[in-house]
Amino acid sequence: MCGITGWVSYEQDLTGARATVAAMTATMTARGPDAGGIWIRGHAALGHRRLAIIDREGGTQPMTVDTPEGAVVLVYSGEAYNFAELRTELQMRGHRFRGRSDTEVVLRGYIEWGEAVAERLTGMWAFAIWDTRDQRLLLMRDPLGIKPLYLMPTHDGVLFGSEPKAILANPQARAAVGLDGLREMFTLIADPATSVWEGMRQVEPGTVVTVARDGIRERRYWKLQTAPHTDNLRDTVATVRDLLHDSVRRQLVTDVPLCTLLSGGLDSSAITALAAEQLRPSGEAIRSFTVEFAEQREHFVADEWRSTLDSPFAVEVAAHVGARHSSIVIDAAELAAPHVREAVVGARDLPLGLGDSDSSLYLLSRAVRERSTVALSGESADEIFAGYRWFHDPALRDADTFPWMAAVPAAMSRRTDLLRPDLIRDLDLENYVRDQYRTALAGVDPLPGESALDTRIREVSYLHITRFLRSMLDRKDRMSMAVGLEVRVPFCDHRLIGYLYNVPWSVKAHDHREKSLLRAATAELLPRSVVERAKSHYPIAQDTAYVGALQRRAAELLSADHQALEIMDPAAVRKVATCNAAGVELPDRLGLEQFLDLAVWLDHYRPQLRIT
Repeated sequence: MCGITGWVSYEQDLTGARATVAAMTATMTARGPDAGGIWIRGHAALGHRRLAIIDREGGTQPMTVDTPEGAVVLVYSGEAYNFAELRTELQMRGHRFRGRSDTEVVLRGYIEWGEAVAERLTGMWAFAIWDTRDQRLLLMRDPLGIKPLYLMPTHDGVLFGSEPKAILANPQARAAVGLDGLREMFTLIADPATSVWEGMRQVEPGTVVTVARDGIRERRYWKLQTAPHTDNLRDTVATVRDLLHDSVRRQLVTDVPLCTLLSGGLDSSAITALAAEQLRPSGEAIRSFTVEFAEQREHFVADEWRSTLDSPFAVEVAAHVGARHSSIVIDAAELAAPHVREAVVGARDLPLGLGDSDSSLYLLSRAVRERSTVALSGESADEIFAGYRWFHDPALRDADTFPWMAAVPAAMSRRTDLLRPDLIRDLDLENYVRDQYRTALAGVDPLPGESALDTRIREVSYLHITRFLRSMLDRKDRMSMAVGLEVRVPFCDHRLIGYLYNVPWSVKAHDHREKSLLRAATAELLPRSVVERAKSHYPIAQDTAYVGALQRRAAELLSADHQALEIMDPAAVRKVATCNAAGVELPDRLGLEQFLDLAVWLDHYRPQLRIT
């Protein structure tokens, strides 16, 4: 995994802009700690930071191939899991390879097939190609948007980068945020095209963006396709099992240490079991890691979101499949440490206020990175196998909004309770959410003749895959890549997701439980206790010492009359900061997290706030 960035200017010669491009590239060092490189010629400059995973000696970037018509240059982030097959096909077509990296396969694939190379790749990736033959830049992103890619059009070209910070390092980029940016930041919607930063947007998943002298155009090469599902239950389970085996098999290819992130839930347990099964013939045992909070070992309190503690199930799974297992134990002091918050906000480029959900993942990733460079995760199983309870609760599923927003209190889904009252009015989040919901639903192609229930399930599935999953993938990418850990997500194979999208509800929920098909496809590999375990969400800290640390820091910022109070209501923040820590409810706690994140963000990024 890597970080990429670049600048195309059709009115300038960028050979004198090396210092600027170097600064843009340096912002990606955490994503690519192993090596860096810059390529500049004429109107284009490309920067790359490398995390070496495959062909550690031969995959140096930017990578160039000289053709009779001119050079083609690539900066690439990600993994093409089918690169071996593509390499063989390209060799048969006359291509000669210098190394054995997937990067070179992607570059040679572009020379052979043009931008249609994107349609041949299976994996997670975002890359940029500067083609000197026609002076065009092509930006391409994987079908699910697992790897991030941002762009900012300029008056004569474009800036791009794996993260906003790379673009913001260029003097042409303004660090400004308006009301629309705050609307995106304070809701749980994750518009796949937008960015909180003014003038900046994302390359959408499954899209090729072409930048030329005459402007910018986009082409969608992959999207969820509505089609009849003709397989019966037995064949559907068999197809899911085959796709999962193939996805995990491909994602075990690496030249560096690999592990799994194992929570003891069905999703991560299935991935760990499948990986262990694949590695067993070679005599290699998979490594696995679980995150725990120190106080919960003895004082765990069940709630509606987490009925059981993860660790005992993870240990049981590891013993069952023969994994070499470790628990990463995190205490309140680590979670609340100022340098951890600074690292999280810096990795996100935004003050999202998700608190220990982000900081614990960051600390887990940092600890795992000391022993492994690649980790497999169970991300996206809930979205594609109907794992969340709101898939199954008609009142939530059929609500006239995003189902996950109907499932949590408004104070959590819109996170406005501690904002200034006038800002709440100006944001008008109720109408913003309503408009976003209508826009998202417009992307669903109906299947003639299907039942009303199947139509709604298709809509809910589409919303999760194109919106909710975007938040989950971005969180996992940012927290792991902040410490140079590559996290692979086998459930995000676009072949699997495209297949499951069309499975009718009677098959998808055939046993009237969450994730019926995943359970049926992997039950024989897992302990019965895990197969029967109910969905348990990612853990959060339950220690009042953590809440107390938030309150103390908030009080300090209140005393200093911090700029964050241009957004947050001082009286509302003070009320939460001074009450008994044991009485702080989760929505108010998240409000404090937002306040503290905002302070870090404003101090570091110094954005211009266009909110009046």
